Amino acid sequence: MNNASLAAVAAHRFGLGERSLAPVGDDPAGWLLAQRGPADPQRGSELTTVAQGLRKYAEFLARLREPANAARADAQATAAAQLRDVVQADVRARLGTAATSTRPFAERLALFWANHFTVSLAKNGVRGVVGAFEREAIRPHIAGRFETLLQAAVTHPGMLRYLDNDLSAGPDSTVVRRQAARPREPGMPGPRITGLNENLAREILELHTLGVAGGGAAYGGWGGYTQADVTAFAGVLTGWRIPVRELMQGADVAPSRFDGAWHQPGGKTVLGQRYGAGPEALPAVLRDLARHPSTARFVCSKLARHFVADDPPPALVARLEAAWRDSDGDLAAVTRSLVAAPEAWAPLPAKLKTPEEFVISSVRLLGLGAAPFARVADGGIGALGQRVQAAPSPAGWPDRADDWLGPDAVWKRVEWATRLSSRMGRQVDARALAAASLGPQLQASTARQVERAADGPQALALLLLAPEFQRR
Repeated sequence: MNNASLAAVAAHRFGLGERSLAPVGDDPAGWLLAQRGPADPQRGSELTTVAQGLRKYAEFLARLREPANAARADAQATAAAQLRDVVQADVRARLGTAATSTRPFAERLALFWANHFTVSLAKNGVRGVVGAFEREAIRPHIAGRFETLLQAAVTHPGMLRYLDNDLSAGPDSTVVRRQAARPREPGMPGPRITGLNENLAREILELHTLGVAGGGAAYGGWGGYTQADVTAFAGVLTGWRIPVRELMQGADVAPSRFDGAWHQPGGKTVLGQRYGAGPEALPAVLRDLARHPSTARFVCSKLARHFVADDPPPALVARLEAAWRDSDGDLAAVTRSLVAAPEAWAPLPAKLKTPEEFVISSVRLLGLGAAPFARVADGGIGALGQRVQAAPSPAGWPDRADDWLGPDAVWKRVEWATRLSSRMGRQVDARALAAASLGPQLQASTARQVERAADGPQALALLLLAPEFQRR
């Protein structure tokens, strides 16, 4: 391929779309590699830390529990509005930063890792902390070692709360034994703390590191853990909690910490390795998981699927896996291997944009900046079937075309593109935009359709809905 074709691939497949290919220049691979490093700070106002978000949610719950009266209703409405403002500010910051970034490859990597380590607004208890989780646990570490990213994500209060680890106590822990010894009247319910919660342990193994047991046959397989490993790992995770009471009192404490009273005493065996009790066990388990061959294979297959094809070439996955293994999980090295891989530069777009990617790339194409997210925080992405920062499960949003190509989903894209085009179509030259943004990827048939459009809005709608713009 010539440089213009490579620039189009760099801008749209690796990045988030460009109004013009000029910023990519004559060295598309160099343009991408220069963007490696931590993601830029998000742009936005009233962005909260996780401690502030936890306080907002705790204040909201406290208002709900107050005795019913008129003052209580007003206070509840105020607390709910404040919490809603935090959530909307986080969504605006995520989308506005992606829409305006001069490092779109870094932004795409940040979006990928935030989906890999999903913390979702679908669970009410994490309202107010999802944006902080992405800013604090994900964005600083997207070009560091995977072990560091894994440690930051697992121990962040957003993840601990989302997957219920702040309520997990060892069956033989001090807090459980204390509650069991507490006298109870006949018929009284048992203690709220009943013991081990395996949610976080299971998802770390299945979704964040090793992959679902027995998966990935085309790439040599991944997984390799048992239910006994899940239970033992859950024991390692007991005690990692959120000091909400201290945070509510304004104490200057870490937003997550190890509380030995909740920890399951004694050693635990995970994947055949023995670990001691106490806070040192978790970093040791995560270090070994980060270095496990199944982790390299599983995560590299996800990276290849996200950037290249729904069914990525095994040779590409093997190349990324080798870079992971040789660099001890250095994500910058894996990224360099991805950019250097010839399979990643296939000229025909193979991936379908998710609704979020479609809206972001449309905004970047039109040079609208963060303005589209001022009135409606998500720019209409939720109406397209993808609620921002609210994936339906810990597995995150799907990354295959079939999951976004249903008739209703396609029609919603048509409606969204038509509405945007009706507002912007007379302010831009869709023909010039098509050539400048897509370059050699612009098909002759699409160029003719845009050229023959009845008016500016129709021309822009045809561009936004063209296969070469819908795919990357």
